[in-house]
Amino acid sequence: MRLLTGLTGPAMDRPDAIRIGDDMLSAERLLSCAAAVADEVRGAQVVAVHATPSLETVVAMVGTLLAGAAVVPLPPDSGPAETQHILRDSGATMLLSGPRAEAGAELPAALEVTPVDLRNTAAAKTAEPGPAEPAMIMYTSGTTGAPKGVVLSHGAIEAGLDALAEAWAWTPDDLLVHGLPLFHVHGLLLGVFGPLRVGSRLQHTVRPKPELYAAAHGSLYFGVPTVWSRICTSPDLAAELAGARLLVSGSAALPVPVFARLAELTGHRPVERYGMTETLITLSSRADGERRPGQVGSPVRGVATRVVDDEGRDLPADGESIGELLVRGPMLFDGYLNQPTLTAQLLDADGWFRTGEIAVVGPDGWHRIVGRRSTDMIKSGGYRIGAGEVEDALLAHPAVREAAVLGRPHDDLGEQVTAYVVGDGVTATELIDFVARTLSAHKRPREIRFVEALPRNAMGKVQKKLL
Repeated sequence: MRLLTGLTGPAMDRPDAIRIGDDMLSAERLLSCAAAVADEVRGAQVVAVHATPSLETVVAMVGTLLAGAAVVPLPPDSGPAETQHILRDSGATMLLSGPRAEAGAELPAALEVTPVDLRNTAAAKTAEPGPAEPAMIMYTSGTTGAPKGVVLSHGAIEAGLDALAEAWAWTPDDLLVHGLPLFHVHGLLLGVFGPLRVGSRLQHTVRPKPELYAAAHGSLYFGVPTVWSRICTSPDLAAELAGARLLVSGSAALPVPVFARLAELTGHRPVERYGMTETLITLSSRADGERRPGQVGSPVRGVATRVVDDEGRDLPADGESIGELLVRGPMLFDGYLNQPTLTAQLLDADGWFRTGEIAVVGPDGWHRIVGRRSTDMIKSGGYRIGAGEVEDALLAHPAVREAAVLGRPHDDLGEQVTAYVVGDGVTATELIDFVARTLSAHKRPREIRFVEALPRNAMGKVQKKLL
């Protein structure tokens, strides 16, 4: 199977080719265990998998693909309503689970629940689905309604992983280390199927703790900004990453001060990249190129981008004009499951997908993501203000640990720039004046609200809807 071509590489002959916590499998053992799963699920079209950080999860997903079925990763922390929605909407007829997985919800009566037992093996009988066949149905976080099923084909995932391997000089000689959840693009498709495609070893730390990252001595590390921020609070642990080849940050914007501190402590300027469940990774800085704090690089191989205004007109790549980011490339999804109208609204006949992100492109093609159009494009007093720019300005103040900015309704301005700040020893007036000295005065927050913490999801993204 093309998606798993790396399993035949020399690095995968090792007994620790795939390690999760203290458990490990060689590629040969992984395939034989997965073949037993494939025998169990053969004939099913869609199979859900309890996506816990375990070898059982990896074996279940590989086995499902070997059987020619599509995988539905089921987050282990899904509430009952979300679990029922994902299982019913996806049409899954089987649920594969490991020893530590719990459904946490009443399951559809027709759903067959099958435990994965790593003692079971079989001879591999690999299905060869075409590139257009669905490989994954991944559900969005549901921040704007019920989670949507994103249909990703074998060809899309292969194209996305190959583009990243080229951009990051990712080879079978690498040891990838991360501790990210196995139900998102970052932790699962990049963090598990990336090694299976490239042929590099994987060490998953179960949890993304700084001490576990430091002890792994990998060459390639994946993390979200929260992970890198915590590593920066432990200089001795951060120094252990100096021997790595590449540190990659994604899933949310990496604060500029964290970028600088990470570079100071490890000697590595991190690679930042941008993507969505619907698009996989479309923008990235490169292993052999420049890395700029606060920017996510240029399009990876095969990707084209546009930035448009509210009327859909292309904006200039001048480093100033902000608008909605559109992307096109071979790694894009096929559409939202059971939602043809929404698919047609966001993915046009020419293959351009409206990301809902607001972005700025410089004359050299480098992209900066300003935020989500629904929450981060603030229209105040006739100005268009990107929340991300104001957040970066606030985070530059030494007393600010976290910041989130959004527009709140205002009778006179239309929207008021409001900041939620986690910090100590500073007043709201001081912060407002600080931003006004850094940015144009109209971009300054009109109100600062101090909070104990910002609400975040499993990937570290701030949930502004809750604010």
